[in-house]
Order: sequence, then C-alpha cells, then structure tokens
Amino acid sequence: MTATPPHTHANASWWQRRTGGLDARYWKLWGAVASSNLGDGLVSLAIPWLASLLTRDALAIAGVALATRLPWLVFSLQAGALTDRFDRRRLMIVANSLRALVVGAAAVAVFLDVMTIPLLYVVGFGLGMCEVVFDNTSQTILPGLVPRERLERANGNIMGAQMVIAEFVARPIAGALVGLALSLPFAIDAVTAAVSVALIAAIPGSVRTPHDATQKRPRMRTQIAEGLRWLWQHRLLRLLAISLGIMNGMMAGAMATYVLFVQEILLLDGLGFGLLLAGGSVGGLLGSILAPNVTRAIGSGPSLTFGLTAPIVALAVIATTSNPIVAGAGMAAFGFTALMWNVVTVSLRQTLIPDPLLGRVNSVYRFFGWGAMPIGTLLGGALVNVVELTATRELGLRSPFILGAVVYALLAMVAAPRLRTARIDHAKQDAAEVGI
Repeated sequence: MTATPPHTHANASWWQRRTGGLDARYWKLWGAVASSNLGDGLVSLAIPWLASLLTRDALAIAGVALATRLPWLVFSLQAGALTDRFDRRRLMIVANSLRALVVGAAAVAVFLDVMTIPLLYVVGFGLGMCEVVFDNTSQTILPGLVPRERLERANGNIMGAQMVIAEFVARPIAGALVGLALSLPFAIDAVTAAVSVALIAAIPGSVRTPHDATQKRPRMRTQIAEGLRWLWQHRLLRLLAISLGIMNGMMAGAMATYVLFVQEILLLDGLGFGLLLAGGSVGGLLGSILAPNVTRAIGSGPSLTFGLTAPIVALAVIATTSNPIVAGAGMAAFGFTALMWNVVTVSLRQTLIPDPLLGRVNSVYRFFGWGAMPIGTLLGGALVNVVELTATRELGLRSPFILGAVVYALLAMVAAPRLRTARIDHAKQDAAEVGI
C-alpha cells in the first residue's frame, strides 16, 4: 500500500503521547467518519419517523429500512473490489459527495411536502449505496494509516465516535428537529457529508493497493471470487461472518418496526424516541472505550462469547416491557456487547487479511454480516403483520424481539464453543508467519 508518511515535527513525541501514537492523518479520518455519522444519526431517526407519518402499515415501514439496507446485499461485493482497485481516499470522497446530493434533494422534497413512501424508498436505497462504499472503504483504509499494534485502539476510537455522535448526540437532536421541521435533519446531513468530504480530501497522498502496471488487472468478477474464496477457506472468519449475519438479521428485524413499538407500546413522541435511542447508545460508548481493556483482561474468546450471550437477556427484556427506561436499559446492554464484538472482530480482520485482499475480503465478510439485514428487516415487518392478524397488534410489535432472543440463544449454543482465545491467537500467529 502506498501512502504519504506521517508528518514529523519537533513535538512529535508529545503529540504521540497525547493521541496514543495516532498521527494527524488518522484524526482527519476520524473527523470525517464522525461528521458523516452525525448526519447519518439525524436521518436514521428522521426516515422511520417520516415513514410512520406517511403510513401505519408495519410492512410498508419495514420496506423503508429494507431499501436502506438492501445495498449491503446487492452491492457490498462490488464495493470491496472497487476498494482494492482504486484510491480508497477518492472513493470515500465520491461516496459522501453523492450522499450530500441525495439528502439535499430529500430535504427539498420534504420541505415542499411532496415526499411519498416510494420516493422515501429511493432515498433510502441511495443513502445505503453511499454508506456501503464509505463504510467499507473507511475500514480498509485504516491499516494504511495506523500501526497494526494500535488497530484495536484506533477502531475503538472510531466506533465510539460513531456510537456517541450518531446516537447519543444526533438522535435526540433529530427527535427535537422532527417536531420543528422534518426537512431539517436531511438538510443538516447534506452539510455534514460535505464536511466529511473536505476532511478526507485533506489526508495527504494516495492510499491504494499497489498494482504492477505491466500486468493486466483482473476482471472485477475474478477479484470478487478471490475474496469470497479466501474468506470461505478461513474457518475462523467464516464462522464470525455467518454469526454476524444471523445477529444482524435478527436485530434488523426487531428494529424495522421499532418506531411503531415506541409510539404504540412505550407511548413516546419524537423527542422521546430520540432520547430512548440515545440512552441505548450509552452502552455502545462504554463498549467502545472498554473493549480493548476487557479483551486484554479476559481474552478475545470470552469477549466474543459475551457478545453472543448477553443480547439474549437484553432482547427478552425489551420484548416483555412497556417501560421506556427498562427498554432503554435493554438497548444499552445490547449496544455494549455489539460494540465489543465489533472492536474485536474488525481489528481481527484487519490483522488476518492480506492488504491486497483486504477490501474484497472485508466486503465479503460484510456481505454475510450486513447482507442479512435487509432479509431480517423484511421478515420482521412480515412477522408483525402475521402475528397482528392472528393474535394482537401488541404481540405483533413484540414478536421480533422474542424471535431475536430465541435465535441468539441457538446461535450461542453452536458458535460459542468454537470461539476460543487459543484459536484466535493461533490464527494471528499464522498470519504473522506468512507476513500479512
């Protein structure tokens, strides 16, 4: 990988002590991701709330979430190949420039009161496409900016910022804004996307996988197949990818109609919805801060096992309560374990996958992990409708959380015995021996 070396100056040692050895290029990336997630947090609340004003049909509302997540199923593999073919910095610039245009147009449509459910599907799909490229590339670019021994800390910083800004800061603000003008969250997202573009553009040099100009570059289909084959042959990463897919699918199904659960069972308004989501992010913040220390103390295996088992209780609590505070506590517990899982597994992928394959293999991993989300979203919306017709509306809105707790329990029984620290350390040692 080629990249401009970090700047040196008389106070370099002081700067490194203050920033944990992470240089200015990393902090520009951190700022770009943080800015992007501020806008993302605003529209992630505004879109389902707007959908609930346009329709009360659970399946139609789930369709909005489906449109947003569908690109992870249909485009993540291609996005990974693009990441390994082109300058990763420029790809992020293009992705968030397009995002600014999409949400800017959506802000105008909402302001003029011409937004419809089908148009909201288009907006969600467009934002999802931009997110696939930006998020996959931001993870792939990181090892070129950060020493490998600091990847867990660097990932924890970024994931903590994503959690705090997108959910703890942005969502309460979005909850207040939807009561003033629904177009405001979309307009602000356009601005934050533009700020993110400026910060990425300020990272010096080119960050891309080296390519021998004398050799013909393989076809994209060939590169995607190579990444898929590499992941499938790596037993540990294959297990983690499939596990993540099942977990994300269940959570996406529960969250697809969460706005209706909040309005009809927890009896909250827009601001209350935002505060509830923000309260849940407290757990994610703690997870991002404590994950590196907890992992060092108890080992990678127990950390991942905890990430599989604790959500069983959290989902069961949410499924059975009508108290917003209890529901928020359940979401906080889930956020803690999710961030711990992500910090460990993202850092592990960046350590185990060879750099020339990192974009493709990472995208294949996320194809399994995130591609299950639109499927889970659709099933969650359908489950609510079916249970509502055969039983009650309330049971229907609770049913995705009940199903999630059951599936998590089954997954933990199968996967937890295979996620031992010794096995993870052995995989790291193998990667080090082949010079990854």
